[in-house]
Amino acid sequence: MMLSHDVAGEGPSTVVLLHSGVCDRRMWDAQFAALAAAGHRVVRCDLRGFGETPVDRSHTHCDDVVELLDTLGAERAALVGSSFGGEVALETAVRHSGRVSALALLCSGIPDFDPSDELRAWGRREDELLEAGDLDGAVALNVDTWLGPEAGGEARERVRVMQRRAFDVQLAAPEEFHRVDAGVASAELAGIDVPCLVVSGAHDVPDFREMSARLATLLPGARHVELEWAAHLPALERPEETSALLADFLAEVRAPGVSVK
Repeated sequence: MMLSHDVAGEGPSTVVLLHSGVCDRRMWDAQFAALAAAGHRVVRCDLRGFGETPVDRSHTHCDDVVELLDTLGAERAALVGSSFGGEVALETAVRHSGRVSALALLCSGIPDFDPSDELRAWGRREDELLEAGDLDGAVALNVDTWLGPEAGGEARERVRVMQRRAFDVQLAAPEEFHRVDAGVASAELAGIDVPCLVVSGAHDVPDFREMSARLATLLPGARHVELEWAAHLPALERPEETSALLADFLAEVRAPGVSVK
């Protein structure tokens, strides 16, 4: 099954938006429109187990992304990933290096990261709520954890709806249709040789701030920007500012002879 997706805009460059693990492709409403208006062909998709893409088989997310590029006739694409989507983007850049032209990583995950005791405790609490059938409680835990002071009621409601949808889709999937790990080690990220923008949020949880700092040193083409107002989901917390940041980066990448290091 092809990933559910939308396409907007025309131009010589393709940009693929990869959502966080608490959202789906709807998180990119503002950026989807802004980047299309800036002259890119923009694709946003629901990864398997999110939004409108069910879990219908065992899968590796980075392979699904490349299959989508093949279907769209895109030889290469710039990948913009939020949190879990950033980790998928990194895995794609390692396993399918010729298909990625640039990376923009917003509060990104990183392969084989060892989480802190605090984040492990958070994960155990989420598991307890899900095992008890308290999906509303698990959704509320995620909304309260991943959105910061700039997120208003609308952003919080949008994340609530998207996270609940993800739980519903994933809990309904047969166990044998599991995600297959891409097998990427963080040391392999040093071989990624495309321009990279690494974005962190000053109000994000410490683990993700640490991952962004590590990415900024691991990725040879990386520029690191910390947003003093952001928590974990800047695309939803200040959509216009995040759209402008991404549009500027992608314009630099597209400009001939311009370095973004």
